[in-house]
Amino acid sequence: MGKKRIIAKAEPGELSGQKQEKAASLERKAGLGIDEGRVYINSSYNNTLITLTDCRGNVLTWASAGNIGFKGTKKSTPFAASKVAELIAERAKKIGVNKTWVIIRGIGSGRESALRSLASRGLEILSIKDATPVPHNGCRPRKARRV
Repeated sequence: MGKKRIIAKAEPGELSGQKQEKAASLERKAGLGIDEGRVYINSSYNNTLITLTDCRGNVLTWASAGNIGFKGTKKSTPFAASKVAELIAERAKKIGVNKTWVIIRGIGSGRESALRSLASRGLEILSIKDATPVPHNGCRPRKARRV
């Protein structure tokens, strides 16, 4: 059967190493005085990625459905997208971002639910832009079959 792993339990107020680093980086970014930002929602058939940037485009924080812990086909669900958006809204509040411009890209099922979650969590949405790439003429057709 193998050895059983014993995991040391942390105190209630104590954070693990990675979570501690993440909290410290958010505190550093909170001191920058950023109150406006852009939220990029990239929704594909397989995952939903949300990135929070400042107005210049420098990334402040990001999260994805896979990053949170969803696996396989559950990453592409609207529920997973809303959970990612809730996490980003929470991090945005810690940094101090209140007003956002939202840029949505992709054709996945998590587009609308992520946007609704951002709005319901108290972020003021100034504009919504759809930046989904659209092909103009498509791919080159196959060559004609000669019999």
